Amino acid sequence: MSKKQALKKKDHKMVKIGKGMKVSKAKEKKMKKRAGSSNVGKYPNVSKKDFAGPSGGSAQGSFPIPTLSKARSALKLAHNAPDPSGIKSKVYSKFPQLKKGKKNGKK
Repeated sequence: MSKKQALKKKDHKMVKIGKGMKVSKAKEKKMKKRAGSSNVGKYPNVSKKDFAGPSGGSAQGSFPIPTLSKARSALKLAHNAPDPSGIKSKVYSKFPQLKKGKKNGKK
């Protein structure tokens, strides 16, 4: 087997990018190149519903929002996504207490 064939075979290995989400190594690499998607694959234990990336035009497996602190981080980094409003919308639907004008659940 040539080096090129070995590399191709290696790229077909499936990797977990989130709970219930597996893609080929080559696809993961391609996904990471999309705007706002550099963290794809870094959260293999986060469920599919806890990623805001696809809502903002980024790859699946990006912008994880499983906790309030991660959701805050996603809001701060939303400007990196192709559609930041999609990220914000997903975060606010899961954590309404983060909407502007509300502090600690009060207006």
